[in-house]
Amino acid sequence: MFTGLVEEVGQICDVRERGDGRCLTIAAREILHDVGEGDSIAVDGVCLTVEHFTADDFSVQAVSETVSRTTLAHKSVGDAVNLERALSASARMGGHFVQGHVDGIGRIISIENVTPGYQLIIRLPENLTPFVVDKGSIALDGLSLTVARIDSTLLTIAIIPHTWQTTTLKNKRPGDCVNVEVDVVAKYVQKLLQPYDKWHGLSLDKLSEMGF
Repeated sequence: MFTGLVEEVGQICDVRERGDGRCLTIAAREILHDVGEGDSIAVDGVCLTVEHFTADDFSVQAVSETVSRTTLAHKSVGDAVNLERALSASARMGGHFVQGHVDGIGRIISIENVTPGYQLIIRLPENLTPFVVDKGSIALDGLSLTVARIDSTLLTIAIIPHTWQTTTLKNKRPGDCVNVEVDVVAKYVQKLLQPYDKWHGLSLDKLSEMGF
């Protein structure tokens, strides 16, 4: 479990194909202070397990399922990635509950400098839009962000200067892809509503209309 508050931007220093998966070695500093083999680290929002580490880097493996569903399939040496250690019981919950289980890939449509920050418009996969609401939470490349607006499949996010400068967002360009994880609470609500939807016509849209 993570919070979506990025601790550090790391840099991929080695990529090796391993069967249908990939082994990544990532240079880092901050998150290596108390790292151990078997620890979970979110890499651009993907929960991965530390297989090996040194004073300057750590290695993780992404299996074929992970590679096929995330942007890790296209990462190469030199690419920057957002990093976050797993949430500890004593940590402050500054973002929202992020599992590190990517639901889909979004594509950046536009980036606009809107003083004092930035505005991103991202096209989401259509199957994820029922889980996204205005002023709700969403994770993009592991970042806990607030939805400014959702219009069909177009997601608008407002980015403050600090977040822009201390994450990989400053490197993004229109056309780039991002890992998307919707709010897990919304997914559980939909699952619980399925039998009621069948017999009573309840849905996430109807609950929203009713003020929930």
